[in-house]
Amino acid sequence: MITIDAFNEFLTKIDHPSQRERIEEVLSWISETFPQLNKEIKWNQPMFIDHGTYIIGFSLAKQHLAVAPEGVTIAKFSEQISKAGYTHTKQLFRIGWEQPVDYNLLKEIIQFNIEDKADATKFWR
Repeated sequence: MITIDAFNEFLTKIDHPSQRERIEEVLSWISETFPQLNKEIKWNQPMFIDHGTYIIGFSLAKQHLAVAPEGVTIAKFSEQISKAGYTHTKQLFRIGWEQPVDYNLLKEIIQFNIEDKADATKFWR
């Protein structure tokens, strides 16, 4: 597994080995699939940024990995998120620690945000 330097400090603070491995796997996959995105930690959360605008971020909870692509994106992909077996709020969706990661869905969500925010001049929508 490739460790992402920008996220090392965040990853070393995760006590549960399987959770650390899962988030590292997801972050590495995004880094390899979208190498143009900048990796940053803001508000103690790993995030991917494109030309100064937020694309996607993650946080950890006891039962799940929270994926936050912004509300516009959750609304657009709500049905697909539910079909993947994930629950969601207006701002994030949850991948249970025992659930598989739907990388095709994750790729579509990130690609949508990159394209939708191509002309964005602010961090948030």
